[in-house]
Amino acid sequence: MVRTNLLLLALLVACAIGAIASQHHARQAFIALESEQVGAQKLQEEYTQLQLEQGTWGTHKRVEAIASKSLGMKLPDAASTVVVTLASSVDAEKAPKPEARK
Repeated sequence: MVRTNLLLLALLVACAIGAIASQHHARQAFIALESEQVGAQKLQEEYTQLQLEQGTWGTHKRVEAIASKSLGMKLPDAASTVVVTLASSVDAEKAPKPEARK
């Protein structure tokens, strides 16, 4: 009887230690999850800020200002602009066709 009681006591102690260890691991995992969620929130905020910054740096006005200051570029005059149009299918039918070689 004493042996059985000692065996049951040892089993009870082992189960208690196992429950405590399991609870400890669960708490550690929850703390790690919370810290990762905080990190993810910080990354999301940084991504939003970077998108705003990219939108600011990529505006046409800013690109044009840098092109004119740094590269010396300017808009072309109307006199130096040439408009090229594609021939329509009606114009292509009227155009003389090259003769087939025999």
